[in-house]
Amino acid sequence: MSGSVSSEIKAEPNLTPLLDVVFQLITFFMLVINFSNDNNDQRVRLPVAASASPTESGPADPDRLVLNIDSDGKLLMNGEAFDTESAMKEIHLQAQLLRSSADRAAKRKGLPKPDENSLPTTVVIRCDKNTHYSQLYRLITKCQSEGFRKFSLKAMNAEG
Repeated sequence: MSGSVSSEIKAEPNLTPLLDVVFQLITFFMLVINFSNDNNDQRVRLPVAASASPTESGPADPDRLVLNIDSDGKLLMNGEAFDTESAMKEIHLQAQLLRSSADRAAKRKGLPKPDENSLPTTVVIRCDKNTHYSQLYRLITKCQSEGFRKFSLKAMNAEG
């Protein structure tokens, strides 16, 4: 009989369940993370502009509101299409939410209350190339009346 007699007991932990849990957590976070700060709707076909330039490669402005406008002039947000009247209400609601968020942040930091007539949020407008200008103008005017002052219009470069 060959064998070793040892009084020492070896216990090796089974790492397979631990590795399974780690891989499941990695998969979960990969699925829920938002890699893009833009809310780009694929139904919007941007106009082509020769003077369009790519955005800066620096950090994106986290405080922005993306408005997608389809060819029928409907506002597309969070997968929903809003007609003109509903779009006006949605912009008003977004302005109220941003204003109350800014008020809470200022109060938390001990800063004075922000100006009611000027929101720091940048409105990014992605408008379909077949949208009537009157609809775009109505939405921009509504944004201005709600206190938005910074706008960014998106277009495709003629080369790309």
